[in-house]
Amino acid sequence: MTDDDTHVAFVCVQNAGRSQMATAYAEREREARDLTDAVVIHSGGTHPADAVHDVVREAMAEDGIDLDGREPRQIDDETLESCDYVATMGCSTLELEAETDVRDWDLPDPHGEDLETVHEIREDVCGRVKALFDEIESR
Repeated sequence: MTDDDTHVAFVCVQNAGRSQMATAYAEREREARDLTDAVVIHSGGTHPADAVHDVVREAMAEDGIDLDGREPRQIDDETLESCDYVATMGCSTLELEAETDVRDWDLPDPHGEDLETVHEIREDVCGRVKALFDEIESR
């Protein structure tokens, strides 16, 4: 990792749904675009759940992404302030002191939703992650 790396964080309250989807798609984009040595991905929640939501695991598995073994985790302001981009999932009012580009994606929470609804959220997350990586690549 060098100072030239682009740091990106995906944050929601529980780190059990939307931010897990975004992180997985970001990992996929980073690899597909050969940016593994240039982009660092962070993910976490302000109040992490005990596990990734089952319906999110199922929806992501249908798209070829295995979230088994992933656990929600805490993320701190210091990590977030070290990032170039922070995407919140519509559930956070981050106030960071650093010059971090914070974007609120305002996505519905998949917890407790049916699979069809989670598919819609998943597709929205995927599109937003791709657009963010387009922006990163154009820098």
